[in-house]
Amino acid sequence: MLLVLSEEHKEHLGFLTQVDSAVVGEFGRIAVEFLRKGTNPKIYEGAARKLNVSSDVIQHGVEGLTYLLTEGSKLMISEIDFQDSVLVLGFSEELNKLLLQLYLDNRKEIRNILGELAPKLPSYHSLEWRLDVQLASRSLRQQIKPAVTIKLHLDQNGDQTTKILQTDPATLLHLIQQLEQALGEMKTNHCRRIVRNIK
Repeated sequence: MLLVLSEEHKEHLGFLTQVDSAVVGEFGRIAVEFLRKGTNPKIYEGAARKLNVSSDVIQHGVEGLTYLLTEGSKLMISEIDFQDSVLVLGFSEELNKLLLQLYLDNRKEIRNILGELAPKLPSYHSLEWRLDVQLASRSLRQQIKPAVTIKLHLDQNGDQTTKILQTDPATLLHLIQQLEQALGEMKTNHCRRIVRNIK
């Protein structure tokens, strides 16, 4: 699978051809640091003074490199695919090898950082349910009004929370059908391919 880069990203990465390999390596370190701690304008300004360019050019170069490394790490593309993706940029052989080495050295760390940035959603722990049926009331002697009460226990970051939901059986059946349809769709080849690339 090849990375598809927009013209804007190609333009931002084009700056790397104007600097030597040590600077590209430093940009790689800054890109990983950018993922870990966020942007730091002082670093861009310091690098801009040393290279006699504007800080925006440095920032765009680092952001372009960050995008290249994160997309490659997210998709876990192979060495050959990464080289083919970078080949489109028209860089020298030395720069291509340097970018590949940068990618291989930081791939696991970038995936770990991206995993930490992902939102922690609650997960299922257990479920209790009860069926209540109201057969009559003072005003209506023969009425059947069923209700399903569900107590959902969730885990989030080691803490347990409880949600209580109440619905009628028709809505519950519709919900079950929708969930079964979603599970059935997960078994299609298209979804399997997407899930395989996410992992």
